[in-house]
Amino acid sequence: MPDTPETPLGPYIDHTNLRPDAISGDIEKLCAEAIEHQLFAVCVNGCWVQHAYNHLADTDISIATVIGFPLGASDSDSKRYETEAAVDNGAHEIDMVMNLGRFIDGDHRYIVREIRDVIEAADDRRVKVIIETGYFSDEQIAAACNLAVEAEAHFVKTGTGFGPGGATVGNVQLMRETVGQQAGVKASGGIRDRATALAMIEAGATRIGTSSGVTIVRG
Repeated sequence: MPDTPETPLGPYIDHTNLRPDAISGDIEKLCAEAIEHQLFAVCVNGCWVQHAYNHLADTDISIATVIGFPLGASDSDSKRYETEAAVDNGAHEIDMVMNLGRFIDGDHRYIVREIRDVIEAADDRRVKVIIETGYFSDEQIAAACNLAVEAEAHFVKTGTGFGPGGATVGNVQLMRETVGQQAGVKASGGIRDRATALAMIEAGATRIGTSSGVTIVRG
């Protein structure tokens, strides 16, 4: 994607605050920035979904929240319940961390089943599967993407921002090549400037998860 003043990046940005010490004022600031800069979504922890909804209900900005975050190791029934609660509180999108240990064990049926459970609980809302690519080889990343597609997830996502490494152009390219046009690709983790965001989009990302959304759109 060419970087010109006419290249709007706001529609790609999930403006994110997932800090464990975030307070209500931080969420209000996040929402105000998303409105001012016409960002696609805010992404917040589950306890702040209702608060974000109260500030964004009259806008077109989506509210995303995280499930099984950041480890992915909670029971699949817990992920389903988290998703149902998020939907009840106004979430439009669900970013779920897949069960990394079960995946490494080769229990792929478990992975597909838990993703499908979350999709069902999301009730037609977009579901993004966080793979946490920093833990895995290219072959494993491709395998995880294929499982997400098999489960009919709407997106695959590079990472939580809390795991090893951040999003890389190479991993985004691999994920795009693997899912084709069957799913979106969200690049998340360490994306803090416009040049990096543009590189991820050029590599195939259709969404950017970042706490630096304002910096990115301002260039």
